[in-house]
Amino acid sequence: MNNPVRMPGYGASRSVDTDAGLRAHMLGVFRNMGLGLVITGLVAALVGNTPALAAAIYGTPLKWVAIFAPLAFVFFFSFRIEKMTTSGARMAFYAFAAVMGVSLGSVFLVFTGGSIAQAFFSAAVMFLAMALWGYTTQRDLTKMGSFLIMGLIGIIVASLINLFIGSSAMAMVISIIGVVVFTGLTAWDVQRIKSEYFYYAGHEVAQKMQVMGALSLYLNFVNLFQMLLSLTGERE
Repeated sequence: MNNPVRMPGYGASRSVDTDAGLRAHMLGVFRNMGLGLVITGLVAALVGNTPALAAAIYGTPLKWVAIFAPLAFVFFFSFRIEKMTTSGARMAFYAFAAVMGVSLGSVFLVFTGGSIAQAFFSAAVMFLAMALWGYTTQRDLTKMGSFLIMGLIGIIVASLINLFIGSSAMAMVISIIGVVVFTGLTAWDVQRIKSEYFYYAGHEVAQKMQVMGALSLYLNFVNLFQMLLSLTGERE
């Protein structure tokens, strides 16, 4: 990726301004993502540790709503983002994080607290390492991204099929591939978000791109956590 701050006609002051703007943009992305994760964690812990609430959701057909609502929310968000205001997009993202928390609350019923914590911290280390690499590398990750997107589509299709088949072997294969895919997508998304900043810098849409970037990274982290938990989690 060419560095726009070295283009002819850009002075040293412009270079400093651009670097500062990029840092502020990326901080905004990670701040939104972090708040989303906090909301998800609090809602998941509340639902998973409240027996009456958990039974009302996971012991009834509402469990299917909890399973598919996050996916529906992502599609809705993607199609409506251009018509939303920045504050509206941010609130929609936080609402999505709460819905995802309801969906993830079931992990507290299935896995021990220690294994949940272990999977979370493992996911955090892997995520941060790949995010840093994606931010600093000079390598163009576009081709890798195309391959990973195909892998993501395959994971979604296989996961939907396995919801009805219930194959433990298939679940393990999906989890292993998922760890690789979502780890790679983290680096690719960070580089993509960084590149988009240079394209949208100075435009109002840049603020909404922070929210969309936060959503992408949030999904990478949550899915990486779920895949690791499925592979290493100790069941109750």
